[in-house]
Amino acid sequence: MADHERLLGALLDRAGTTYASQAGIRLTDTPAPLYRLLVLSVLLSTWIRAAIAVAAARELVDSGMGTPQRMLDASWQERVDALGRAHYVRYDETTATALGEGAELLQTEYRGDLRRLRARGEDDPARIRKLLTAFPRLGPVGADIFCREAQEVWPRLRPALDGKTLDGARRIGLPADADDLAKLIPEHDTARAAAALVRVALDGDLADEVVAAAG
Repeated sequence: MADHERLLGALLDRAGTTYASQAGIRLTDTPAPLYRLLVLSVLLSTWIRAAIAVAAARELVDSGMGTPQRMLDASWQERVDALGRAHYVRYDETTATALGEGAELLQTEYRGDLRRLRARGEDDPARIRKLLTAFPRLGPVGADIFCREAQEVWPRLRPALDGKTLDGARRIGLPADADDLAKLIPEHDTARAAAALVRVALDGDLADEVVAAAG
């Protein structure tokens, strides 16, 4: 088995693109990108392929629904149609409803700014996750997705290495303990590594490719 440093290098090289980046979200600690990440997390939470969820997040933004107010201004049918164009069809109607309700909650509770949610959670990862689950269709899995990605700009979430990332680590021979795994990953690469580990957890061929590349 390759050593951990080579495995991590091969992992980041072949799979180290965050889902936010894949969806065209230039993640910064500002309201619009954080909201788009929230939407992406909702879309990724359903039993649907990640590529379709990513495409749907792009389509919603391209259709003018990249802020909570714009999401509220759009009709339910416009949301359904945007999801349909991205082939997010199995859950399009219920998701369109959830996105509208979620945008309304964000506006009402946090004036459209998820940084206020972080402040309400006092930068505590467990409290932030709990607050996130108040959004429709964003249960604990969705909260984990959001935190894995948001740790890029919310350092207090690091290391956000949940069960799915540890499944990926186990699959390619990296430590399957969050503390031990975190020690191997440079802090600035934690979000990329988490996304990459999820990808290898879901894709056995990719996991084999990473292991082979690490030699």
